[in-house]
Amino acid sequence: MSAPQKTMAELAAEYGLAPNEYQVVLDRLGREPNQVELGVFSVMWSEHCSYKSSKIHLGKFPTKGPRVICGPGENAGVIDIDDGDACIFKMESHNHPSYIEPYQGAATGVGGIMRDVFTMGARPVALLNALRFGDPSHEKSKRLVKGVVSGIGGYGNCVGVPTVGGETNFHAGYNGNILVNAMCVGVAKADALFYSAAPAPGLSVVYFGSKTGRDGIHGATMASAEFDEDSDEKRPTVQVGDPFAEKLLIEATLELMASGAVAAIQDMGAAGLTSSSVEMAGKGEVGIELNMDMVPQREEGMTAYEMMLSESQERMLAVLKPGREEDGYRIFKKWGLDAAVIGVTTDTGRLVLKHHGETVCDVPLAPLFDDAPLYDRPWVQPELQPRLDAKTIPAPDSWVDAVIKVLTCPDMASKRWIWEQYDRHVMADTLQDSATGADAGVVRVHGTDKGLAMTSDCTPRYVLADPYEGGKQAVAEAWRNLTAVGSRPIAITDNLNFGNPQRPEIMGQIVRAIDGMAEACRVLDFPVVSGNVSLYNETNGAAIPPTPTVGAVGLLTNYDVVTGFAGMNEGDVLVLIGDTVGELGSSLYLREVLGREDGAPPPVDLALERKTGDFVRGQIEAGALTVVHDLSDGGLIGAAADLALASDVGVDLDATSAAHAHILLFGEDQARYLVAVPDVTDILAAAQAAGVHASVVGRAKGRDFASGGPDGDLFRLPLNHLRELHENWMPNWIEGRA
Repeated sequence: MSAPQKTMAELAAEYGLAPNEYQVVLDRLGREPNQVELGVFSVMWSEHCSYKSSKIHLGKFPTKGPRVICGPGENAGVIDIDDGDACIFKMESHNHPSYIEPYQGAATGVGGIMRDVFTMGARPVALLNALRFGDPSHEKSKRLVKGVVSGIGGYGNCVGVPTVGGETNFHAGYNGNILVNAMCVGVAKADALFYSAAPAPGLSVVYFGSKTGRDGIHGATMASAEFDEDSDEKRPTVQVGDPFAEKLLIEATLELMASGAVAAIQDMGAAGLTSSSVEMAGKGEVGIELNMDMVPQREEGMTAYEMMLSESQERMLAVLKPGREEDGYRIFKKWGLDAAVIGVTTDTGRLVLKHHGETVCDVPLAPLFDDAPLYDRPWVQPELQPRLDAKTIPAPDSWVDAVIKVLTCPDMASKRWIWEQYDRHVMADTLQDSATGADAGVVRVHGTDKGLAMTSDCTPRYVLADPYEGGKQAVAEAWRNLTAVGSRPIAITDNLNFGNPQRPEIMGQIVRAIDGMAEACRVLDFPVVSGNVSLYNETNGAAIPPTPTVGAVGLLTNYDVVTGFAGMNEGDVLVLIGDTVGELGSSLYLREVLGREDGAPPPVDLALERKTGDFVRGQIEAGALTVVHDLSDGGLIGAAADLALASDVGVDLDATSAAHAHILLFGEDQARYLVAVPDVTDILAAAQAAGVHASVVGRAKGRDFASGGPDGDLFRLPLNHLRELHENWMPNWIEGRA
């Protein structure tokens, strides 16, 4: 006996629509939808596509600035980088797919974010990624790391775009839901940008790229739901990528744009053909009619429902100017891409789909595009960790053990095993990357003296302890990292990763983190130009640590002044710029040495952040500083060790006058930079004149990483031994030797 057919209301629930949302569909249509129409509504009203739980709070972000050409609302943000050039960039998540199928999930995340950038007319010039995995001892962690890293490298390397930076963290809070955030940066001429709004009715709608298959159906809906024990059954909703097809698609798209044939263009990302067609027509305030028989298909017997909801990769949708169809076909043929005119823009304001001679969908566009349900969800102030008095936190029993524990913990240990799998120098414009010892990746703007600096930052343990201060810190650290390489920070993109927004305590994390980020963006003149929200990152009710990742871009008008932390020489003096009050709450010292995860995170004084950063950048631009590193995880110990290992020179830190040496060495106070100079006279005088705190904290000498204290050496580690421990944690873990 066959199973009873499900009602539309039951299907709506299965597709992720709440009962009240399904009632809105009935009200908007004045009738019951068919399955195709229901599928279209479900993906467009998913959290992933509609931002229905976060939109009212995202409006708090500053989005305008003197260099902002295009803010949120398009495929990617656009900023002015002088001389008629523009930088286009965005960050997006592929969290759920990467947990279910790590290689393809991560690979298609890279492919998708590149399409967002070249859809606007830019050539991608750099990639970054922010990865969060579970505890290394968790049974799935090793497989997930191997798959994700292989997927990122396999896709980016084949397309030929360098991966120049990012971050990788481990914490048990991600055991059931890893995060894979991908960022792409591209360059275009400011007068040759392309947008997605269809400009008029009566224009041909052209599909080009790879054929449509059944992979990725309901991927956007899956990305808007939490996991449970049956998550592995969702593998069919993970897309399959082809980086070689993406490379052809990039070249064909840029050539099509250069031909002058494009009136509007949109990539097929989340929700595939549905979102691309709805967004193009919706933004242009026109209608659109598609003939599904004309869609290039790689599988037989596909239904309109499957074609509209498929998230097959490497596909684009374009509206061409009148009479330019043949020009398009010529270019697509040259690059070996499938292409077809599949529809036309109309003046009806409706989405109409025809298949096998029948109308299978006829719905108004307004509810799909700009009338999705919006929620002001209830929220409560998150429980905040109390401020800790650092003086009450004990010094380590063994300084040597403490230093090793902090510097070789999974978050701080070398990620060479990861970045060696990425091509960091393809295109021949990379100036700084993961291997060169710098706080941000830097690529040359081809054919010019300019450089683009880029970084990805978030400290989830800070956000968990205090979402407001943690949100501020994520923005401030990105600003610091761009400053530390000599660039002027311009704008950010973000990827807001949180748990279930229907839980008031999680919604409280979202609201307060956005409040903190928005405040930091305002004070630092660091507008948000693009971004992504990824919610429902939890398994069986256990949410991830709140992780609002910040991707940021800065400009070097002359890349000859670029700085890093790998150029320290024997005899250089180490100067700490910025004051150390002593913040050990939520620190790595507390977690790794004392086994505690408590305490308020370090507060972020944004005015001081700006004052200190502007001073450091001014000294870099004046040629007074060439070795610069911001302080973050691990405090002074972490920064000094980075300088020593990157420069292959020993360091003797000086904590002889510190009342509490562990506060000076491990404190994670913000707004601080460590610099190395041959002579301290000028930098100390300049800092005093600027009203910025600066103090000598050590010297580059010998072959040891060491620090003196009031009673002699606190610790002394041979640099080569420290390097071995630092470099070997990850390969030993991957190979099962740890």
